[in-house]
Amino acid sequence: MENRYDKYKDSGIAWIGEIPEHWEVKRVKNICSQTNIKENSKGNPLPYIGLENIESGSGKYVDTTSEVDGIANRFCKNNVLFGKLRPYLSKVYLAKSDGICSTEFIVYDTKENDCRFIHKLLLSQAFIEVVNSSTYGAKMPRANSDFINNIYVQIPPLSEQQSIANYLEQKCGEIDEMITLQEEMITKLQSYKQSVITEAVTKGLDKNVPLKDSGIEWIGEIPEHWEVKRLKFSCNVFGRIGFRGYKSDDLVSEGNGAITLSPSNMKDMKMDYTNRTYLSWKKYYESPEIMISKNDILMVKTGSTYGKCSFVDDIPMECTINPQIVVFKQHKDYPKFLAYSFQTKATRAFVETSVVGGTIPTIAQEKIMNYFFAFPPLSEQQSIANYLDQKCSEIDELISIKQQKIEKLKDYKKSLIFECVTGKRKV
Repeated sequence: MENRYDKYKDSGIAWIGEIPEHWEVKRVKNICSQTNIKENSKGNPLPYIGLENIESGSGKYVDTTSEVDGIANRFCKNNVLFGKLRPYLSKVYLAKSDGICSTEFIVYDTKENDCRFIHKLLLSQAFIEVVNSSTYGAKMPRANSDFINNIYVQIPPLSEQQSIANYLEQKCGEIDEMITLQEEMITKLQSYKQSVITEAVTKGLDKNVPLKDSGIEWIGEIPEHWEVKRLKFSCNVFGRIGFRGYKSDDLVSEGNGAITLSPSNMKDMKMDYTNRTYLSWKKYYESPEIMISKNDILMVKTGSTYGKCSFVDDIPMECTINPQIVVFKQHKDYPKFLAYSFQTKATRAFVETSVVGGTIPTIAQEKIMNYFFAFPPLSEQQSIANYLDQKCSEIDELISIKQQKIEKLKDYKKSLIFECVTGKRKV
């Protein structure tokens, strides 16, 4: 590797390996002081930072509007906040000002060390892995502060800490700019995809066809030979309601029941069966009307992702739905065309006007079935769906390439931080 130090020594710590000869190995508690000043967050004028405010892996602040009421930790400018809940998320923040934060953060005063270097040190992937190996609790894995404070880390002289911090600020800033550029390009591609879908399912593929007013403000003009009708005249909807609901006791292990689909299985109009929950065969066969088949359309009616829709192209085995979802079956129109129609801003407008409930938003099935859609003749629906399959696939491929570039940049950034804070790379 280029830019290495002249002499190295064994650090005596497996995860660190060799370090420059003049560097030291100390426990975290010997380079940082954990502060434990508690304050009531209710009515507190100081800005609050929760775990949700820190971007995973980057340590960037993300603005949210979450309400807070309870005890919080006090921190000062240049303190380092280390998230001990689910530490594998790498939520480590360098405070830009005084404030209060969740008690799931450990607050560190970096003493006479460079706070920027300590921030990058605690954010490094190898350190995070050591912390994560110590967690307790299955559903909410949490690291013990005493364990973290006693971890051995490598520390260079202050002047080198400053040089490394300056170097990483510049290099990581450049990488972040490249990531932001790729993210902006993804946003533009997603916007373009949305416009392609909307244009096709409301105007068709023939640009020269005469148009007429649909009579629905959100839909606008449609081809003269198309019709507008309510969803209930195109298909039927079914959900898991009343006694057909289930309890946690009805959930079983793989091989002992059918997959019960949740909103997490619905991604970008497609089905994702990576994460599976299984429902007993008894409960599955109890509700034949919500057994999932190819060409079904699923919609989230309850929860934060209400309105999200997916088309069932394939199923790995017997599937049903959980109470958050409804399924559209018994189609009189081409199902894939309708699935695309659910992706338009017009449909989203219908959704927003029919959702009720603050804490747990939900949409009644009868309201969903009264949504208006524009329909061409059946053969034209199929042609439009086929066109969108190809066009969206091309756009998705471009988005995938951008996402892969982002992942490579993030991996390079992690590698760069590790090499610099462990002395593998000389700055």
